Amino acid sequence: MGPFSGIAQDVKGRAKCYKHDWIGACCSGIRILAPTFYIFFASALPVVAFGEQLSRDTDGSLSTVETLASTAICGIIHSIFGGQPLLILGVAEPTVIMYTILYEFCIKRPELGAKLFLPWAAWVCVWTALLLILLAVFNACAVITRFTRIAEELFGMLITVLFFQQAIKESKIMAIWSRVAMGFHCRLWGSHDGGLLDSTILYCTNVASKMAQQKEFNLQKPSAYHYDIFLLGIMTLICGILGLPPANGVLPQSPMHTKSLAVLRRQLIRKKVVKSAKECIKQQGSNSELYGKMQAVFLEMDTAPTDKELETLKKAVMKSNEKDGAKENFDPDKHIDAYLPVRVNEQRMSNLLQSLLVALSLLAISVIKRIPTSVLWGYFAYMAIDSLPGNQFWERILLLFIPPSRHYKILESSHASFVESVPFKSIAAFTVLQFVYFVICYGVTWIPTGAILFPLPFFFLITIREHLLPKLFKPNHLQELDAAEYEEIAGAPHATHNISLRDKETGDNDSDKSSEDYYDAEILDEMTTHRGELKLRTVHPEEANRM
Repeated sequence: MGPFSGIAQDVKGRAKCYKHDWIGACCSGIRILAPTFYIFFASALPVVAFGEQLSRDTDGSLSTVETLASTAICGIIHSIFGGQPLLILGVAEPTVIMYTILYEFCIKRPELGAKLFLPWAAWVCVWTALLLILLAVFNACAVITRFTRIAEELFGMLITVLFFQQAIKESKIMAIWSRVAMGFHCRLWGSHDGGLLDSTILYCTNVASKMAQQKEFNLQKPSAYHYDIFLLGIMTLICGILGLPPANGVLPQSPMHTKSLAVLRRQLIRKKVVKSAKECIKQQGSNSELYGKMQAVFLEMDTAPTDKELETLKKAVMKSNEKDGAKENFDPDKHIDAYLPVRVNEQRMSNLLQSLLVALSLLAISVIKRIPTSVLWGYFAYMAIDSLPGNQFWERILLLFIPPSRHYKILESSHASFVESVPFKSIAAFTVLQFVYFVICYGVTWIPTGAILFPLPFFFLITIREHLLPKLFKPNHLQELDAAEYEEIAGAPHATHNISLRDKETGDNDSDKSSEDYYDAEILDEMTTHRGELKLRTVHPEEANRM
């Protein structure tokens, strides 16, 4: 790929769906306000907390006003002109820490002092913006495709732990990071600081964007990593000129935004499907007509259901269920939830509205300053807890503490497909390995002279994932547990199931079961987490060649 090719491809892909980004929001009606207010509070309260922290550590040179203004300006620009509107921008902890380091260095230099802190910070933003634009122009964001689920889950868990850490003792992280200040010898032009801030913004934004576009969400519109970083470089330059700290992609707010829109989209689809089905039943239509009506709604709402999703729905509608010897017809109100595809209402309005609310909150700054600090940091604890569901790493950790005699309980409820397709020993080994690496990543933040370089272990993980893990785990097991995009084959049939948590006591006696009975028994294979997110099952090339 040549210079600007990544940006051009992103712009071309997103331009095709730009009009729909706004139309989709209008179709949601007043329901769009639910995810808007949800993500507003998730975004604004941490920014207020970081503003208070920044005001304290810079002796009032920067405060909550500046962090809110930066978040609002960058959020409005990104929601209108950005590539991926699901990405939430805000002033985050790494930026606050970097600005604190700059301020401490300034006040220790008589030729600089507190008066030259903001001009110097502006030059740091200029260098950061230049580096971000160059990285976007030369397609450096292509590296994000090499980060797989294991890296995303580790980073998400690290953010969760740090949020808990802040909630328990707000100055703890600051004390850790501030120890790196004396380890750096900064130039007046801010080139070194620009490089450090640039690498942090690049990594945090790309990972936040990728986690907001996880495959479980079944997004229909393309990503725009290169263009978003290019635009972020421009916004960083604007923030520097205005004397504001720059914003970047934030976690866990970005995936929280996507999840809230997935719930909204599911509600909209359900309402229309049930209405259409009831009209058909009222007219005493046949099962074929009922299925046709429901299929038409799926296609009308542009949910692009897969063949497997339609096949599952058709089996449920066309066959009457046996219950106490009597036949029970398909009831859309009772049965439809299990067959609704996971789709996200991909639009720009919720991001724009929440950014405008952040801007309006500046008018209430006197009231905001009266919010007790304990409330702000308590919200960090809430967001940390709220980010855990859906993190497969966390779910596998919990699985390790379930006694083997209780494993059957997992299979009786909605569960991740890897629970049945991967042997328990492999699940345990992969989880322990991931936990050990998490401890290493967390330990890096405690190194006095290297904590600011915490993204480095995640880049090393690319090599470990590509060269070491395939030697330790079978390809199909690794595919289930980590789902690397560059190993996927679109439309490839998946391998035969292995019931890992259930002893196969029946032996060959089960071989005479019909394929339909087997399909009915394994229908939950198409479901993943307890939130009902669908998992796209694919096969490693080596496994595909053996079939």
